Amino acid sequence: MAMAQSGPSFFETVNLYFDKAAALTDYPQGLLDQIKVCNSVYAIQFPIRRNGGYEVISAWRAQHSHHRVPVKGGIRYASTVDEDEIKALAALMTYKCAIVDVPFGGAKGGVRIDTKKYTVQELEQITRRYTAELIKKNFIGAGIDVPAPDYGTGPREMAWIYDTYSAFYPGAIDAMACVTGKPVTQGGVRGRVEATGRGVFFGLREVCNQVDDMKALGLSRGLEGKRVIVQGLGNVGYHTAKFCQEAGCLIVGLSEREGGIYRAEGLDVDAVVQFQKETKSIVNFPGARNITPTNLTLEADCDILIPAALEGQLTRDNAPKIRARIVAEAANGPTTAEAEKILLDRGVLIVPDIYLNAGGVTVSYFEWIKNLSHVRFGRVGKRFEEASFERMLSAIEKATGRSFPPEERLKIVRGADEIDLVNSGLEETMITAYHQVHELWKFTRAGDLRTAAFLSALRKVAATYLELGIFP
Repeated sequence: MAMAQSGPSFFETVNLYFDKAAALTDYPQGLLDQIKVCNSVYAIQFPIRRNGGYEVISAWRAQHSHHRVPVKGGIRYASTVDEDEIKALAALMTYKCAIVDVPFGGAKGGVRIDTKKYTVQELEQITRRYTAELIKKNFIGAGIDVPAPDYGTGPREMAWIYDTYSAFYPGAIDAMACVTGKPVTQGGVRGRVEATGRGVFFGLREVCNQVDDMKALGLSRGLEGKRVIVQGLGNVGYHTAKFCQEAGCLIVGLSEREGGIYRAEGLDVDAVVQFQKETKSIVNFPGARNITPTNLTLEADCDILIPAALEGQLTRDNAPKIRARIVAEAANGPTTAEAEKILLDRGVLIVPDIYLNAGGVTVSYFEWIKNLSHVRFGRVGKRFEEASFERMLSAIEKATGRSFPPEERLKIVRGADEIDLVNSGLEETMITAYHQVHELWKFTRAGDLRTAAFLSALRKVAATYLELGIFP
């Protein structure tokens, strides 16, 4: 859960970061004000039948920026959801989409419930009613506002949203594109479930491949051998830890709500998850040391700390105790402004959320394109590619007199499937975006990666407004 803070609110913190980047530009103040403001906020209260009576549910949908449409952003189910949080997350989505060149404005939705206290039928009732409320106010649609999963939601909830929307608009040819993160059988795209975690991995890998930056931190180039702690074993945290482990990282610490575990020799991520399924907790995992309360896991010894839970986890209280050299923000807003200043003063490299966790919206963009085009990626060209590769290989064999073994031949001539194209597009996106941000970090007065990322986003959003002629 997010830690209580006496400082700026989440949305105020996002705007502080924006203002820091804006100070490096000479854009008109009116333009900066327009980019920063949250354009529309819809607060909703609706009743559901429960336990023989009624319960009123509070929910929100915020559309931060209409510089590009549709707007895009996840729907969060959590007991801590409030309007400030939703506005902050919507703003981050605007900047995130701009950084990775995904042509959406930013949005976010939230429903204030603890999902563990509701049955599947009640969650379906809430999701369908929330969708109906969005439809009533024109806050959802393929060309208007396209939700996606976030904390507390997943493919199941997205399928309910799509089904509800389709019932309101029977025969709408682009209805499937009203929401992303759907099951593959309901028009989803392969690779979406693990997209955010895979994007974190691609981004972190690129960060660690910068020799001079790693040298300044006293670390070697590359991910292999680096000691990693991941906070949160949800969808993002699990896949991030899994991909990092496969790349040669040592996952020395993991934490969940009930506590954390640490093992200097490394933890097997899948074994921990299996243990969690069997015991309903990661605490007491064989061979690991328990850490309680759970937030103390953040302070354990490691090279890379990956907060992958909720916002406000690194604060002015624990920032001086963080021992990691790199903080990689897989979650949204895990570092408060006060904590960031402390960490930067100590020489910690913070890889910001608005870049690092953009993998989810990137692959959501691919799903949206797939839904609008009504064709699976790879379906049209796969066989043609394989035939072309086969002819090329045959020509090489004829010219050289060498015959390729059957298994090797199959690998060489195989055409790209949907998952191959999705992962390739995500990798290209994360690498290209990082080098754009890195260049601004090194060759402007940005000073740190977060300011450079906000500056990159600000420039791209401003360019859209200027091209429209709204601000001369």
